[in-house]
Amino acid sequence: MKTTLFAATLVVALTLSAAAATMKPAMSHHLAGSNKGGTQWNGIAVPPALCDPCLFYGGDLNPADLNAAGMSDENTLLIIGGSSTYAAFAPTTTVTVTGLIVNIQADANFDPLVASYDIRSGVSEGNGGTSLASGTTNTQVAATGRNFLGLNEYTVAVTLSAPVVLSPGEYWFNVTPQCLNSTTDGSCFDGRLFLSNTTEQTNRVGPSTGQPAHEMFLNSSFFGFTWANWCDSAIGFNTRQCSGASFGLIGEPN
Repeated sequence: MKTTLFAATLVVALTLSAAAATMKPAMSHHLAGSNKGGTQWNGIAVPPALCDPCLFYGGDLNPADLNAAGMSDENTLLIIGGSSTYAAFAPTTTVTVTGLIVNIQADANFDPLVASYDIRSGVSEGNGGTSLASGTTNTQVAATGRNFLGLNEYTVAVTLSAPVVLSPGEYWFNVTPQCLNSTTDGSCFDGRLFLSNTTEQTNRVGPSTGQPAHEMFLNSSFFGFTWANWCDSAIGFNTRQCSGASFGLIGEPN
């Protein structure tokens, strides 16, 4: 009975691009969702080990939360052209960022251990704003120990090619891992990579207001979305599911 009830609560969102003529893979990976508020975490922060020194961390995924979700963030042989989810951070003082981390739910390998990164300002619905720093670099990967709907979660960290100094304001960050090995890795043809959300900000570093709510954007030619807010009705997330991303910034305040 428990298994039946649990299974009945699960939804795997099979979202189609507005322009798609054929069925495409799922754009997201999530539970049923309820749009109900949760309890904000107020304990002692234990950020991912790869976030060091950890300037900011949005918080952990809670796999038991009905609003737990994963958002397409991948460059693979299945998701041709790539699909990237951006999350926001709003420092109130000047900070220096030297690296980024994202928590990724994966059933594709990180192959090669390479990812692109991007830092932007001025992002809004349909508008990518201005890129302040971007590049492609090697990654470090560590398991978080969490599993969500059958996918193991990993922290993926990158070091920026040069430190980026950010004055007070709002900025958007992305790390997109790859699985592009067409020779020996079959997971690149059918596996997926999803950025975890955080609904309770468990283990966050920095103030709860550091990540502005409802400011995550999907930019994906594959799914036919250009800088679309995950809270937009065209994507279909409720306000709890799109409240924040499980990502972090490596660096220090100035």
